[in-house]
Amino acid sequence: MRSAIPFLTAALLTVSTPAAAAVITFNTDPFAGSTALTTPGRQVVGGEPSITFDIATDVFSFDATVFGIDDTVSFANALAPNLPVSGLNIIVLQTLDNDANPATPFGAGNAADLIAAQITSAGPGFFIYFNSGLNLPRLVFSTDLSENTSDLKILARMTNLTGQSSALATFESDNFQIVPAPEPSSLALAALTASMWCGVRSWRRRTRD
Repeated sequence: MRSAIPFLTAALLTVSTPAAAAVITFNTDPFAGSTALTTPGRQVVGGEPSITFDIATDVFSFDATVFGIDDTVSFANALAPNLPVSGLNIIVLQTLDNDANPATPFGAGNAADLIAAQITSAGPGFFIYFNSGLNLPRLVFSTDLSENTSDLKILARMTNLTGQSSALATFESDNFQIVPAPEPSSLALAALTASMWCGVRSWRRRTRD
């Protein structure tokens, strides 16, 4: 049973604009503050921000640690029956309606079901689909692309692409990047630096006393 949970996640994304491109970064827990992951059945968490996304230049950036994904972009842009059955973590779904029930608006749950019917390897990931009711594309995180009961978080709606369903076909792998988790050596160095700084501050306090 799919249920919609309107939920506004503050500071879910940040936008930077190096050169002519905008990098839209997602680096916080997508389900923070909601009960989606502990509620039985699929939960669809909305409250997503409206953004402008230029497919020719802009990039969605995801934190590998936060989302529990591999740090390599494995991308496909196709109709559902043409998707590879495994190895994907980012999908642009070109299907525009619910073939089983054409009178029902095509939403995130419908898109996730079509993907799950094709994908056989378990794992979290992202997909973009065109919402027929809102008449625009939305970016979604799924806890498991291969399961039709996986929880979903709508990350963003692209309002500059309203009415442009054909724009889905123009997304490419270059529109996405995954920021890898820090190397263990980097974490150790950061901890050592913090420890040394605390030691210096303690020594300074003692010398002043």
